[in-house]
Amino acid sequence: MKRGDCGGIFLRLLFIIFFFGFLALLFVIRHPLMRFAGQFWVIDEPSAQSDALIVLGDDNYAGDRAFHAAELYREKVAPVVVASGRLLRRNNSIAEVMQHDLQSFGVPAESIVPLSHRAENTREEADEVARLIHARGWKRVMIVTSNYHARRTRFIYGRVLPASVTFRVSGARDSEFDPSNWWQTRQGQKLFFNELTGYLVALWELRGRSAAANQSAFLIPQPG
Repeated sequence: MKRGDCGGIFLRLLFIIFFFGFLALLFVIRHPLMRFAGQFWVIDEPSAQSDALIVLGDDNYAGDRAFHAAELYREKVAPVVVASGRLLRRNNSIAEVMQHDLQSFGVPAESIVPLSHRAENTREEADEVARLIHARGWKRVMIVTSNYHARRTRFIYGRVLPASVTFRVSGARDSEFDPSNWWQTRQGQKLFFNELTGYLVALWELRGRSAAANQSAFLIPQPG
């Protein structure tokens, strides 16, 4: 056997050893990596006085977004709560379901602003929300969504809302998605990969829009 052939075999063997060693390392640290991946989507910014709480549509079966919005309302974060939701039929919408959820959690009917629309994704819903914010003259809003949906929401609204509107995103705890063990349930896996796909689509659709100044969270007013 030639010396060059011997060296080539050694290099291939070394590569195989490192490759399987790398796979073994990934196996050992797979759970921390997946926990990090789950936590990456979660954003829950501190609440501050706002003109309105905006609850994004497609809440889960337990109504976790509506429940969290009701908590913020009771903390007097904002005087009104927007129930956003797509139309299911001509005279029926998810916004109406959310209205009932908000009322059942203690938000008075007169403090709820319904927003029915035909948006098919978060970006289209953001366009509808932006029109409502403009019509109402609101300058500071808090957007309530699910924990796993919060990062995509912040990215999209930072590019859809005008710089004159400041916003924060509050990620509600979601009973169907636990960032620390999402991979152990079918629903958790579905939500994670749906969110990954949705974020990539948003990056593509909004590639021509730069982040406005409202990407920075507005300041909490200091007393006195």
